[in-house]
Amino acid sequence: MLLTITTTAPPATDLGYLLHKNPARLQTFELAFGHAHVFYPEAQEDRCTAALLVEVDPISLVRGRGHTLDQYVNDRPYAASSFLSVAIAQVFGSALSGTSRERPELAERVLPLSATLSALPCRGGEDLLRRLFEPLGYVVSTEVVPLDEVLAAGVASRYLTVRLTGQQRLVDLLSHLYVLVPVLDDDKHYWVGDDEVAKLVRHGEAWLAAHPERELVAARYLKHQRSLARQALAQLEEPHPEVTVAEPEPELEAPEAQLSLNEQRLGAVLAVLKQSGAKRVLDLGCGEGKLLRLLLKDPSFQDLVGVDVSHRALEIAAERLHLSELPERTRARIQLLQGALTYRDLRLAGYDAATVIEVIEHLDPPRLHAFERALFEFARPRLVVLTTPNAEYNVKYENLEAGQLRHHDHRFEWTRAEFVAWAERAAARYAYRVRFLSVGTEDLVVGAPTQMAVFEC
Repeated sequence: MLLTITTTAPPATDLGYLLHKNPARLQTFELAFGHAHVFYPEAQEDRCTAALLVEVDPISLVRGRGHTLDQYVNDRPYAASSFLSVAIAQVFGSALSGTSRERPELAERVLPLSATLSALPCRGGEDLLRRLFEPLGYVVSTEVVPLDEVLAAGVASRYLTVRLTGQQRLVDLLSHLYVLVPVLDDDKHYWVGDDEVAKLVRHGEAWLAAHPERELVAARYLKHQRSLARQALAQLEEPHPEVTVAEPEPELEAPEAQLSLNEQRLGAVLAVLKQSGAKRVLDLGCGEGKLLRLLLKDPSFQDLVGVDVSHRALEIAAERLHLSELPERTRARIQLLQGALTYRDLRLAGYDAATVIEVIEHLDPPRLHAFERALFEFARPRLVVLTTPNAEYNVKYENLEAGQLRHHDHRFEWTRAEFVAWAERAAARYAYRVRFLSVGTEDLVVGAPTQMAVFEC
């Protein structure tokens, strides 16, 4: 199977930096099912093309199993499929994650790109192909790959040579291909489970939630396992509080800005955790790991887990925590997990404490009950520390209009009375005690900018 990627943005040979592959030489990579070769048919300043040629050995795939004719006679050696997705992930892994070591600014650059797949099986035909790629901004052109007239007499070919052209970041193009090629083939060569949900969320988080065919994509990508598809779509729709912040939050510009509100908030949470004697702590909605960095410095916290729905946020957290550089004993104290806060997760049970810092306001109100059950009923830590903005304090911000929320992704903001009412109901329902603290400079009329609930059982 053959995939080529072409750009005409000068200097076009920068494509080599993005792909982490030198245009001047052929490179070969061993895969579990064969080999992948990367080469550049053309590499000039005004036009550069990278080719990924994947050679699948269908005989080695079935060696040691009972052989049937269809295991030897199939389209695997030449037709784009989940084998190509695996090759993209293994050979172009850095580009697929959106990083460029030598030229980091290139990874965010939108380029004129075209991708050609020599033989793409399309179960659903050209119409489905266009429904998948055109909403992502591509111009799609196709040509039918004819079948052998003798072996396939009277059978219409489902194979297309496909060219996709558009203005894209390379990471987006690769993510679209990684997900949608096996969707069009409607088959995968390996078992599908929870790991595939995480992959779909990771590579689809920037575009799939808004795609008109998201349900079909999830169903086919996960081999029509409905529970996995529902789980993936729910996680894709989950808000990403830490990642979506594109500018400083208005609350950080408050009068108490000498020590930022976020620093005061983290300090208050840390103080509650220390006072409780907690050793094993969950940070739910950990984002980029700001609290985890403080906890990791204190050896009294022996087991730390950061959880976030956004794979990208976890990547940033790993970088900022310098996980790959930590001493072995320190590294063993912390782990980062991808997961949604509105679903039961057996990995999160049995911890001393959980923190939920400025997260709940990013959830849609109808999903609060699911969040409560996942946290208080199923994970059930001994201590829960939860913070959220105080809506009454918003009048103190000159740049906020009446009724405006502090952040564009907030789904609601509670007054102090509303927060107390919710917290007391949740505490009563799940047999917790709850007390309330204020964070930040407190105004006599409208209270403090952040309100905190401490649940204990």
